[in-house]
Amino acid sequence: MSSHPSLPRSPSPIPSDSDSDLDLDLEELDPSSASYQPARNSGYQAVGGDHRASSTTGIGGSKKTRDPSPRIGLKSLMGGGRRKYERLKATEDDSDHEEDRQGLLGVGSPSNSRDAHRRSGEGSHGQEESALLHISRGLSRSPSKTSLRSSRQPSPTPRSRKTSDSTRIIPLAPGSIKSPQFPPNIVSNHKFTPITFLPLTLYHEFSYFFNLYFLLVALSQIIPVLRIGFLSSYIVPLVFVLCVTLGKEALDDLARRRRDAEANGEGYEVLDSGKVPYESEQRVPKRKLKNKTQPRTVAQEEDQVEGQGQVRTVTKKAKDIKVGDILVLHKDQRVPADVIILKSIPTDPSDDLTGEAFIRTDQLDGETDWKLRIAPSLTQSLSPTLDAFSDLTITASPPSKAVDSFLGKITLTPQDSSNPSSSQALTIDNTAWANTVIASTTTTIAAVIFTGPETRQSLSTSKARSKTGLLEEEINNLTKILCFITFTLSIVLVALRGIEPHKPDSDGTDNDVANTPWYVKIMRFLILFSSIIPISLRVNLDMGKSVYARFIERDEGIQGTVVRTSTIPEELGRVEYLLSDKTGTLTQNDMELKKVHVGTVSYAGEAMDEVMEYVRQGFSIAASTGSSDPSLPSILVTQATGSAQQSSGAGRTRREIGSRVRDVVLALSLCHNVTPTTAPSLEDPTIIETSYQASSPDEIAIVRWTESVGLRLVHRDRKSIALQSVATGDVVVRVKILELFPFTSEGKRMGIVTQFQSAQKQEPDLLAGTDEEDDTSRGHIWFFQKGADTVMSTIVGTNDWLDEECGNMAREGLRTLVVGRKRLSVEKYREFSERYKFASLLLQNRDKEMQKVIDEYLERDLELLGVTGVEDKLQRDVKPSIELLRNAGIKIWMLTGDKVETARCVAVSAKLVSRGQYIHTVAKLKRKDAAYDTLEFLRNKTDSCLLIDGESLALFLDSYRDDFISLAVRLPAVVACRCTPTQKADIARLIRAFTKKRICCIGDGGNDVSMIQAADVGVGIVGKEGRQASLAADFSITQFAHLTKLLVWHGRNSYKRSAKLAQFVIHRGLIISVCQTMFSIASKFEPIALYQGWLLVGYATLYTMAPVFSLVLDKDVDEHLANLYPELYKELTEGRSLSYKTFGMWVLVSVYQGGVIQGLSQILVGLDRFKKMVAVSFTVLVLNELVMVALEITTWHLYMILTLATTALLFVASMPLLGEYFDLNYVLTVGYLWRVLAIMSVSIIPPWVIKVISRRWRPPSWDKVRGV
Repeated sequence: MSSHPSLPRSPSPIPSDSDSDLDLDLEELDPSSASYQPARNSGYQAVGGDHRASSTTGIGGSKKTRDPSPRIGLKSLMGGGRRKYERLKATEDDSDHEEDRQGLLGVGSPSNSRDAHRRSGEGSHGQEESALLHISRGLSRSPSKTSLRSSRQPSPTPRSRKTSDSTRIIPLAPGSIKSPQFPPNIVSNHKFTPITFLPLTLYHEFSYFFNLYFLLVALSQIIPVLRIGFLSSYIVPLVFVLCVTLGKEALDDLARRRRDAEANGEGYEVLDSGKVPYESEQRVPKRKLKNKTQPRTVAQEEDQVEGQGQVRTVTKKAKDIKVGDILVLHKDQRVPADVIILKSIPTDPSDDLTGEAFIRTDQLDGETDWKLRIAPSLTQSLSPTLDAFSDLTITASPPSKAVDSFLGKITLTPQDSSNPSSSQALTIDNTAWANTVIASTTTTIAAVIFTGPETRQSLSTSKARSKTGLLEEEINNLTKILCFITFTLSIVLVALRGIEPHKPDSDGTDNDVANTPWYVKIMRFLILFSSIIPISLRVNLDMGKSVYARFIERDEGIQGTVVRTSTIPEELGRVEYLLSDKTGTLTQNDMELKKVHVGTVSYAGEAMDEVMEYVRQGFSIAASTGSSDPSLPSILVTQATGSAQQSSGAGRTRREIGSRVRDVVLALSLCHNVTPTTAPSLEDPTIIETSYQASSPDEIAIVRWTESVGLRLVHRDRKSIALQSVATGDVVVRVKILELFPFTSEGKRMGIVTQFQSAQKQEPDLLAGTDEEDDTSRGHIWFFQKGADTVMSTIVGTNDWLDEECGNMAREGLRTLVVGRKRLSVEKYREFSERYKFASLLLQNRDKEMQKVIDEYLERDLELLGVTGVEDKLQRDVKPSIELLRNAGIKIWMLTGDKVETARCVAVSAKLVSRGQYIHTVAKLKRKDAAYDTLEFLRNKTDSCLLIDGESLALFLDSYRDDFISLAVRLPAVVACRCTPTQKADIARLIRAFTKKRICCIGDGGNDVSMIQAADVGVGIVGKEGRQASLAADFSITQFAHLTKLLVWHGRNSYKRSAKLAQFVIHRGLIISVCQTMFSIASKFEPIALYQGWLLVGYATLYTMAPVFSLVLDKDVDEHLANLYPELYKELTEGRSLSYKTFGMWVLVSVYQGGVIQGLSQILVGLDRFKKMVAVSFTVLVLNELVMVALEITTWHLYMILTLATTALLFVASMPLLGEYFDLNYVLTVGYLWRVLAIMSVSIIPPWVIKVISRRWRPPSWDKVRGV
């Protein structure tokens, strides 16, 4: 490749060995030995031909010439020659480290490089070459003495290395990168390994106090003196709970592993030389060297390969891709690692090799807009072969989380020593990060620079954590209180008995419980009272959660909902902060132009037909002349300009307004970054469909609108645009792009300088700087610009309607764009171009000087053409859903990576900001004093909505973290834009840590995964941005509107039911423990079991479990009332359903009922008739629980009736089997029946009466709305 004529010539660099002597085999040095031909890899493929040939001919057809002189292989001298080289290379590497770093940093900041590249590179080819020349001069490495010495001798492949400042130097020669130097390209989202699964899960389970308590109680039964009842009654429930929990964790992790394996096993084409790299070569067995063929030189082999015209590729799995590999990517293919785009080859051979490629970054930053990426001109001209790319070396900045910036350079070091090395700067425009998708139909060749955990995607994603519900934490705290009560009660009972010396039996044993030591008695009491903290509590709660998950998934109102984490459904009823993504979550990311205003006339809805008629009349002149004369639209522009000038200050006629409309449509058709693409239809391949590619959905919406009114974009590249009349099918406008100024978040506007072309005479190429006489009548030059009203109002000429109309559109939730234009003479443009090009080559204040030139020549006194209003379509029922959630007391934050203006418009249109509410915008804050002033302002304006960008947010979090979050959580709404995935997750963690409230995060893109995993409740939406957020979330839904039902209805039911279930299970355990306490007191404080064996096991399972568990079907209000009165949700966030107050009430009820049941049983029957007393007290105990369940039910369900009736009948039917514990003869007597009824009446009626009176005196809110 020949370099630019003015490039400085550098001394010969070290020749690369990618195609040198080192690639020959051992026999090439010894003619007497047989030659060895390595076996071809069966996985090799050929792009475009025979797979047996190595390639030097590119995919695009270009071919690289080689030196035909024979060369002798040095591979057999690897032991000596390489060691000698490495000693020399070590010195060279040390001296080059600093030079590499300086060369890299000399490129400039990413923003500068990016702006310069966009503004100059996309504008004209000549200007791009000049900028490249300047960068190349700054980046060329000055040679050292060591490198001059090394260039005179053969050298092996240069190894990749990291400099002292972590800058990465990646040579693309084969075999130049050692595998262990960089991490493998493996996607890993699983939590456990086979070794860590049991330790980590068991540690997590036993971190709960009641699980640890159950474990200690179960282990105590191994000791004979402490054993009470059946050993299985303690061991089996604990093992069951652990098996269920561990099984769910295992299944979840296996599902994650399957998804990882699918991503890691995806196949990719990698350029290959057909030669075995040095580092992976194996020693050749001697028997394989006995081949009688004569060895050949490398040049002879290469000549044979060149004749085949092939490009060799090998299919690699994603996990096997390494840094330095060169990938061949196609349309709709996921990028497996962070790459630098080297070459873009269009599928149509007639298309220009512009090096353009579009990518979708929805899984990285949440934006579904296609991003334009450009291959460096240094590599775009190379043939797409590994041999051609092996002369390249990439210098990259260290791995970073920043997805929107990159700093690097690429160096071409030709093997021919007569050609100097050349370098070019690399910016974000040359990259494609992992998990982005190739959107264009081109074949893209890219070099891998970061893999695995070093990719932007991995660095921006946090590890999944095990989530614990607030209800479980509350129950854990209550369990500690119960344990304290148990321990205190045991000590008190032993103390009341008195601590007496140990008196063993005469035979030396301790068979009598009364003779056991006092500490043994305490332990036995603890075991007897262990039912206070029943193991069945965890079993019931886990089973209840599974039922709630099934209810959610089978709800026809939210079809497609999937519960991926079934351990936290109650958390849906405790959410106080909702953090939502914008694109694809609140909006459909489907833009539509709704309104156009041209001064005094506004067009919307059916009035667009009038716009269509104006366009049809204006652009049908070319068809009437019998030719598609592209000069005629320039006449139209001139006429419209004249009309506009003549009508200044006078009433506009219909003809004048028609000219104005045509001018607006033409300006919108030209001032954009949209590229039309064609592809066969998926339904019918014979039909060619046209689609639009752009970096902003706004621009696509505008271009679609211009097509709908009659002016279609049919061609666009970096140099020209062609427009077609929809009515005639002829090309009516053809312009040359002279300059392009892309939209930036700082500038809030984009512009384009065009030259209208004529069919009669080819216009002079202004970019080439020719001296040809200009014909201004046929080569009008126009500057078109559109942007936000805040910046365009100072650029356009004086007017009296712009501010008012923009305000009207903003109140309608439309995104406004102001359109203007300015005509330039050829001389004026040439003067601008020279000054602008000079400013673009400055090293200091480049952006500032470039903007000064634009301000002076272009952005001054533009003719105001009109204002457009674009609507970002919201998801279905977003407005009522947000209103309902706000009425439910949930504070909503919107976190997006989009622009400030976009975020503002969506916040208004989605009713996140109420009508008339003040929006305080904070953007581009860099100083601490300004941040402090903002905080002081917001302290006095707590009813406003805060709109803040990511840069300002980072400043607040670094300098005023506590002050900012304490103020932000008080605001009714917060909108954060330009947020990185890491910032989204940090905000979620910060709110949770500061407020101790439940946080719900909802999103639909890969950039939302970190935020979803950091939340207490993560909700993912399956949409246009893929399923990554859905797979990482706890709950997956199909649209935002489903969230209201998920929270307000299912969240309410799950929390209320679990709270009632937990308290009732605790009540069931407490009441039997009180009975045991009463019996122990009556039996002189001895730790003797009241209910033994099956009675203890049956009470917790067969006789009470089904009725108690049926409470998971109860509901206090129906779905209609829950949606009609969302204020009911506020009570759930206060935790009133399960609090220390309600817990204390249930403890009092349990103590009362247990004392009455056992006390009256002992009084009415007597302790001396133990079996009769047990029969009465146990019967009352079981029936009391059944009646209490019936009294707690608010809404009856058929299952509840069946379980109550079935359990009662089952208890009666099992009595004949309880002869070991009951006096069955006594059970059949009337005395047994009246005692049971009397004790039940005393036990149940007083608590029920108190409950009825309390509800009448202070009815709960849900009871009030039920009576309305």
